[in-house]
Amino acid sequence: MNYLAHAALAKPNIYSLTGNLLGDFCKGIPLNTLPPDILAGLLNHRATDSYTDQHTEVRQLKALFSASRRRFAGIALDVLFDHFLIKHWQQFYSTSFADYKQQLYADLATAEPLMPVAMANTMRSVRTHDWFSSYQQLPQLGKALDRIASRIKFTHQFAGIIDEIQPQYAVLEQGFLRFYPQLQQHIKQLSLET
Repeated sequence: MNYLAHAALAKPNIYSLTGNLLGDFCKGIPLNTLPPDILAGLLNHRATDSYTDQHTEVRQLKALFSASRRRFAGIALDVLFDHFLIKHWQQFYSTSFADYKQQLYADLATAEPLMPVAMANTMRSVRTHDWFSSYQQLPQLGKALDRIASRIKFTHQFAGIIDEIQPQYAVLEQGFLRFYPQLQQHIKQLSLET
């Protein structure tokens, strides 16, 4: 899952939010130095990723991608799942997405002192460039995926992966709609954050 889903699965406080978003930024940080609530959020992030990666539905969706791009299907699905989560937000959460996003951006600003520098820089970019608005339209989502592809240091065929998403869009969407409630239930049952 990508940033929005990790944030949505966090508890409603800045420590949980920080921990749930820390997963991509914690390399080199001794875990025993983290405040307990941030560590619990990080463990929740890892449980989310593990469940997602091993889920049959997600594996089937990855198989829809061509052999030359399948290596990056997980990354593409992470970002695409945020797109679907925004599109179907009201199906999963009672607040409007616009209200949630406004509060999330405010919370990210408040939580910035808790974050490692690279994470703070990325989350500042999320806020100032309103990433989640750009995730709502497929052309912008394709550009976001291409930006990720441009940061990969080895030869690959990840760029242009939106061309494989578009013809499979409905199938990918239905897969997400089956998967996400199961993920929510799994995280709730694990109860890693109390």
